[in-house]
Amino acid sequence: MKPSDNTPAGVGPAHSDLFTRRQAAAYLGVAEQTLAVWKCTGRFIIPCVKIGRIVRYRKHDLDDFIAKHMQGTDDPRLS
Repeated sequence: MKPSDNTPAGVGPAHSDLFTRRQAAAYLGVAEQTLAVWKCTGRFIIPCVKIGRIVRYRKHDLDDFIAKHMQGTDDPRLS
């Protein structure tokens, strides 16, 4: 970190794998509201980080969700 940089430690590129609900929805190709409904109803469980009212999704968890819901193969990593 540059001395003139006022960004707190641990904020910025190191956590760029944390997506907002909007970013996570776009990554999955669904509406933001869909993620909220899935969380509320328990239809699909996608782990998230929640601090107060802020919800963030880790890219790794989104990728795992996609892999678990792949169709047409027994092991999605082999396709």
